[in-house]
Amino acid sequence: MLALEPRVVDALWAAFEPRIPERAQVAHPLGCHRRRIPDREVFEAVLFRLVTGCSWDVAGRLGKGSETTLRTRYHDWNGHGAFDALVAEAIDGYDRIVGLDLSEASVDGSMHKAPSGGEGTGKSPVDRAKLGWKWSLLCDREGIPVSWVTDGANRNDQALLEPTLAHACRLGLLCDVETLHLDRGYAGDPVLRTCKRYGINDVVRSPKRRRAGRRRRPRTRAAGAALERRAHQLVAVELRATAPQHRPQHQSPPRATRPRHRRHHHHQTHQMGRPIPPQLAAYLRSLQVRRL
Repeated sequence: MLALEPRVVDALWAAFEPRIPERAQVAHPLGCHRRRIPDREVFEAVLFRLVTGCSWDVAGRLGKGSETTLRTRYHDWNGHGAFDALVAEAIDGYDRIVGLDLSEASVDGSMHKAPSGGEGTGKSPVDRAKLGWKWSLLCDREGIPVSWVTDGANRNDQALLEPTLAHACRLGLLCDVETLHLDRGYAGDPVLRTCKRYGINDVVRSPKRRRAGRRRRPRTRAAGAALERRAHQLVAVELRATAPQHRPQHQSPPRATRPRHRRHHHHQTHQMGRPIPPQLAAYLRSLQVRRL
């Protein structure tokens, strides 16, 4: 990765080192405590975590320092605003050397998974309510991100629009935005009012998709209910008329019935599935004549 190359890490450390808060040297009374890991090595391990998204434990194995050490140093530096100052310096340097084109900017959100959860995560509405978080980015015309905020995955894009614009305003970049492009998720008048509050009057939003060649007629609630009942009736008729598809139909062979009484035995002999010889038929008729 380009962000983890030694020359890039050295340049970041040169800009980050002056922003690290000073730490008072406290001597151990017995003089036998473990030596403190240098901030340079901890900073490189923190970069592994921020760039790859791995856990603090894996970042400590890739670099130097335990999970607790990395997390403690990171929160300490972030609490003093060291990373925010580094981001501001990086954006300012890019603007001086390459140049940001903020005449046309865009804001959009993206979903990211967070299986282990944690602070700032929420249930994703597009991933079976699994935990995740959402990024809201403001990019210039060339796609360079200049402002961003994060929140839970259950947050709507419109709710993150104002924090994103506020962050760009604090960086002093929002005054250069002339046209703001948004997608269909930012529909509604509250979005326009939010943009006007920050001085953006030209807002371009993607229109809703409509199928060509079809016109939707207004349908009342009663008509919808009648159509639903008719659809259920047609499905029921079709299911009754259609043979089951999961297995072939099986017809069992006819079974011979046992006579209920002894006197009906000779009368139902032909029902047992065996042909009656002519001599036996004549004998049965003679028995019936004798009984009469």
